[in-house]
Amino acid sequence: MKYLIGIDIGTSATKTVLFDEAFQVVASSSQEYPMYQPHNGWAEQRAEDWRDAVLKTIKDVVSTSGVQGGDISGVGLSGQMHGLVMLDEQNEVIRPSIIWCDQRTAKECEEITQKVGAQRLIEITANPALTGFTASKILWVRNNEPENYAKCRHILLPKDYIRFILTGEYATEVSDASGMQLLDVPKRQWSAEVLEKLDIDPSLLAKVYESPEVTGAILPEVAKETGLSEKTVVVGGAGDNAAAAVGTGIVQDGRAFTTIGTSGVVYAHSSKVTIDPKGRVHTFCCAVPGCWHVMGVTQGAGLSLKWFRDQFCQDYVEQAKKQGANVYDLMGKDAAGVPVGSHKLIYLPYLMGERTPHLDPDCRGVFFGLSAIHTKKDMIRAVMEGVSFSLKNCADILDGMGVTIDEMMACGGGGTSPVWRQMLADLYGCDVKTIVSQEGPALGVAILAAVGAGLYSDVPAACAKAVKTDQSCPPIPENQREYPKYYEIYNDLYGCLKEEYKKLAGI
Repeated sequence: MKYLIGIDIGTSATKTVLFDEAFQVVASSSQEYPMYQPHNGWAEQRAEDWRDAVLKTIKDVVSTSGVQGGDISGVGLSGQMHGLVMLDEQNEVIRPSIIWCDQRTAKECEEITQKVGAQRLIEITANPALTGFTASKILWVRNNEPENYAKCRHILLPKDYIRFILTGEYATEVSDASGMQLLDVPKRQWSAEVLEKLDIDPSLLAKVYESPEVTGAILPEVAKETGLSEKTVVVGGAGDNAAAAVGTGIVQDGRAFTTIGTSGVVYAHSSKVTIDPKGRVHTFCCAVPGCWHVMGVTQGAGLSLKWFRDQFCQDYVEQAKKQGANVYDLMGKDAAGVPVGSHKLIYLPYLMGERTPHLDPDCRGVFFGLSAIHTKKDMIRAVMEGVSFSLKNCADILDGMGVTIDEMMACGGGGTSPVWRQMLADLYGCDVKTIVSQEGPALGVAILAAVGAGLYSDVPAACAKAVKTDQSCPPIPENQREYPKYYEIYNDLYGCLKEEYKKLAGI
């Protein structure tokens, strides 16, 4: 029996999972670490914390499972995207990593747009300049900490720093590199044009691989510390969303997933590169060689329901405690008893501004149509429907780009809600399914490791073995006829309020 390890270096914790070659979980371990916010809008983490967590959790799963290191064929790495790790000449970390949610780089985004050109930037990197991406972080360090920039010899992403720790290799792969804003996404290689215009030395960047390719093997000292073998290979792996896609079987045209976590994501696989000229959705290389994914993001998805729970649903919280139940299950059960349209109440989920389709930091949440007949149950359903409308916006943009969706998987905390899955099925017009495994990105990169280690011929073949469907929710024809009436009003409301949002922000 051969074994595989999937490691997911997240924002709050690292999770390491040991699978057998049939992708059954053998052992798992996780380790949390802090995030630092030295100023308002800043977000940093210590790369050394990721290193320590990875080494500890690998050691945990190997020792507790009793599996011999020589039987572990491969390791796959997933992780939070966009983070900046800078190493000096001695391979020491120069400064804390500026991570994905940091918002300090607005001026640098303007600088990138000015130097490359707004349209040209989208043509090459498939995205407008965004504060979350790595390129603007690099420029921020150069502009504000020139002494640190001068010391820099290597620039790595979070999971690729872990790769260096495990293998000694400076390497990345196409899905994570797509989020740096330095990759030519259609050509799947570093963009000489962008690097030249931004005056970034190409030698600072790692070699780019495809996600299932072998990038190195475990160093002797790491093998000794963790129990792995020096023959265990480490593959390219993937950024967190691309890894989650593999872990849910989204590796062929027509397949997509919706995640309802704090934010919401609609992610679709595409064998052709398709770029939205308006930059409303992300196009990245995906973890399947020669393919891409297109992804829309709504900022306040699960956050909207959590906000409503925290502010207005203490009765549900108390009831859940008494019953030993999940508070969201109780809220969802009541929402299920409210008809489509929430008795003519519409919610706009813009608590944190919006990314797709409006790219507007000033827009804010709204209950529209509120009257004396409405109850808390109506408002809960309206919140869930508003988030679903926003996710439908994302799917509509993908459809307009020629990215078709025939089958949708539901992931994240919201994906466990039968009510939310039904709303999505009714709005998308296709079955919404869940899968048996809950390991997500860790399973996805273990699948990639299995391909790199030669246990499976390609990623779709490995997914066919690993990914099993659990539940399927088909659309309800009556609901499909009702929802467009409310969806049309929902879409009109942003245009009606756009200028008012700006006025409110300016007060």
